[in-house]
Amino acid sequence: MSLKKIAFMDTSFRDGFQSVYGARVITEDFLPALTASVEAGITHYESGGGARFQSLFFYCNESAFDMMDKVRAAAGPDVNLQTLARGINVVGLSQQPKDIIKMHAELFKKHGVTTIRNFDALNDVRNLDYSGKCIHAAGLKHQIAISLMGLPPDTPSEGAHSPEFYLEKVKAIVESDIPYDSIVFKDASGTCPPRTVYETLKKARDIVGPDTILWFHTHDTAGLGLSCIMAAIEASADGTDLAKSPVSGGTCQPDILGLWHALKHTEYTIDIDYEKVLKAERIFEDCMSKYMMPPEAKQVSPNIVLSPMPGGALTSNTMMMRDTNTLHLYPQVIHEMSEVVARGGFGTSVTPVSQFYFQQAFMNVVQGKWKKIVDGYGNMVLGYFGHTPRTPDPEIVKIAAEQLGKEPFIGDPLDVLEDGIPKAKKVLEDNALPLTDENIFIVATCGDKGVTFLKGEAKVNVYYKEEEKKEEKKPEPAKPAQVAVPSPISGPREFIVNVNGQAYQVGISPAS
Repeated sequence: MSLKKIAFMDTSFRDGFQSVYGARVITEDFLPALTASVEAGITHYESGGGARFQSLFFYCNESAFDMMDKVRAAAGPDVNLQTLARGINVVGLSQQPKDIIKMHAELFKKHGVTTIRNFDALNDVRNLDYSGKCIHAAGLKHQIAISLMGLPPDTPSEGAHSPEFYLEKVKAIVESDIPYDSIVFKDASGTCPPRTVYETLKKARDIVGPDTILWFHTHDTAGLGLSCIMAAIEASADGTDLAKSPVSGGTCQPDILGLWHALKHTEYTIDIDYEKVLKAERIFEDCMSKYMMPPEAKQVSPNIVLSPMPGGALTSNTMMMRDTNTLHLYPQVIHEMSEVVARGGFGTSVTPVSQFYFQQAFMNVVQGKWKKIVDGYGNMVLGYFGHTPRTPDPEIVKIAAEQLGKEPFIGDPLDVLEDGIPKAKKVLEDNALPLTDENIFIVATCGDKGVTFLKGEAKVNVYYKEEEKKEEKKPEPAKPAQVAVPSPISGPREFIVNVNGQAYQVGISPAS
């Protein structure tokens, strides 16, 4: 019997780093593993974008553009190198104007990228229109995404996150004039039930026909990864995302060899030499052996199905909580996320919306429910990021409007954004920095931290095992850090809380 070969993308060097190490990995440390992977015959990699753009400037004291150049040189000219973009946010956490969106596609093409996966957390197809056209115009392959998520238990699903909802988005994409080379169904939190995956892709195939490439992406955070991938394949998916040890499983994608084994005795297979892949995994494990492996990165987290936290954001947030001595608050924040998601309009829990959810849930824990609306979450419920799948809770919309001093917005977010290049140029000139396209883009998407990097003032903040051991021998007492809230609180206190790069002075009082 002739087996159908399922294509796959190796996500180890982007989503793997983001999901397991909070995206804090130095380029030179993983290049030998990339070379070994190419030698093993793997020809498609996720190599940048997403949080692996900003994180290199913020935590690794590296340029993401230099990283992309080195990856292309190591991979060779023929390998498909893919990056991740967030619609009109591209690789920032805030919306970018049209000139920066266009620059994103052109610069990524210049620095060796082949394909860009383009998603919008709200599944607002308008946000994929201009960005998709720029990707295509730059000569890149455009993989357009539909963002999936499982809803918390006992949550009505009318209008959001059902097969019918996703198929409406497929139809909207097909009927639009957005150019695309493939469609990916992207479940960043790994919470979409296998049956929903199957029904969605099965019916999507009927809409798009036999020639359109359908792809599937998930995480194994809730232990559903292989089940959902198998469901997608049986429903006609042409390809999927997989990773290699030590990043595979848990918050990342299932392992390449795991799916290879799971497909035995079926009519499908993946085209690999398992011994060569095993060798590449051993080299990768050796490359990453000096990095601290957060325990939450490798475990199945059943509470994620209650409050969907994406694998790629989970460790980024826990790393930041380690930085600020607030990791003890993590269970409370995850618990609060369920309400934050529901009352915010059920945008998919993927960047930047997952960060908005986490930041708002954190604020609800430390200040009390809805006492402080963070900018990202507030702008989302007010409509400044696009249309949420369902209408946000009117009470939350009212609170957000009052606190942010803004009225609800129903237009196209791009229509209210000023050109970004002139503003970025002024910042560069004020800091006596070179006016290159790369520097303009860095300032536009990374803000003050981008300027800090360009001025040579950034510091490396990467977690190595040796540093973790030192911390274990000499534990530092909890202290009021940037976002730390000591517990118990015996009286009113004032703190500076950093949310998405913006500092807020907040008062904390014990609950009555």
